[in-house]
Formats: sequence, C-alpha cells, structure tokens
Amino acid sequence: MTPAHPHLVWDWNGTLLNDLSLVVAATNAAFASVGGPAVTSDEHRVRFRRPIAEYYADVLGQAVDDDEFGRLDRIFHDAYRSGLTTCELAADARTAMAAWPGSQSLLSMWFHEELVPTVHTYGLTSHFTRVDGLRATVGGGRKAESLQRHLAELGVDGASVVLIGDSIDDADAALAVGGRAVLYTGGFTDPARLRASGHPVADTLTDAVKLAGEVSSAGR
Repeated sequence: MTPAHPHLVWDWNGTLLNDLSLVVAATNAAFASVGGPAVTSDEHRVRFRRPIAEYYADVLGQAVDDDEFGRLDRIFHDAYRSGLTTCELAADARTAMAAWPGSQSLLSMWFHEELVPTVHTYGLTSHFTRVDGLRATVGGGRKAESLQRHLAELGVDGASVVLIGDSIDDADAALAVGGRAVLYTGGFTDPARLRASGHPVADTLTDAVKLAGEVSSAGR
C-alpha cells in the first residue's frame, strides 16, 4: 500500500542550515594552503560539485589525489568548525518542516558525530525519525550510497521518498533510489544550474515543501 504521504528526507548544509558564507570561507582557507585562488560565493555556487576533489582540482588547475584531498579536507573542516556558531537556520526552515504532514528525516554529508549534537542544539531533533551524517573520516563523496543506507535503516522504500536539497548531487541520490527531489536555490548551487537539471526548483524551503507534496501526489 502506498503511504498517504511520502517520506521527506532533508539535506542539512546549504538547505536547512544557512552556511554558504562559512563554507566558502573554509574552502578558501583550504585553497590558500596550497597557494590557490580565492573564490567568491557566486563562483563557488557555479563551480561546486561532488566528488569535491574534482571541484578542488578544477579551481586549483591541478590534479588532487586522495592524500592531497584528505589534507585539504582537514583544513576545510578545521576552518568550518571555528565559524559554525555564527550560522543560523534558513529563514523559513522551521515553518517548512512544520508544514510537512508526513515523516521526515535528515541526511547530511557532514560528519555524523558532529551533526547529531548540532541538530540538537538547534532544537530540531524531535522533527526527525532519523538523523544520519558521514561516518567516514574524510568527506567529499557523492550522496547516493549514504541515502541508500539511510533508507534501509528507516525501512523506507526509495520510491516513496522526496529529498529536498541544494545540489545536483542531492537529486542524483534521490533518482538512484527511485525517489524524487526538489532543489532549493538558497544553498551551494547556482540557481541556473538547478533549473537546468529538470527537477522542481524552489526559492524558499516553504515552497520546496509544497512542491514535494505535488511531486509525490503526481507519482502515486
């Protein structure tokens, strides 16, 4: 039986958490460590992609192997942690979450042991049936496998899932499990890139939730 409402999976960084400025600053700290150029927020949104090592290689103009990426990733995360207390939720994050009539969970590619207490600090834990972050020691990979594990732990069929995120990788992950995605323009990706993807796109999280309801109804 198809559930009355699909399950909604939220992305964290760049979606519920408004941390673009911090991510760009931390990225520039990593680039500076190897004499690379600084990027603006707009440049980051145009060029960012996963695997992140490919994005770094594009900006730096040289190959970034696993060892080098691991070093840059540590620099990035050290800089990110130092500024995390300055970040706020997206303006309508709480309203959007409250508007969803079905179950919700959170899947991030940020480190799990740091994600869980941070989500709790913002008072959001009770909204989610499950919160999962990255359990590896180095980040930067694609989201599809993490989403598969997340849904397996929840016992949720991918076909009944809508994912709200801010990147093409979020959409690719949703498609990989047979689900759907709504992409949010307020995060890490240039809105034109999101609209060119062919997925539903929203400028606010409240509108993203409305679209999630529409695409799930259309799929039933």
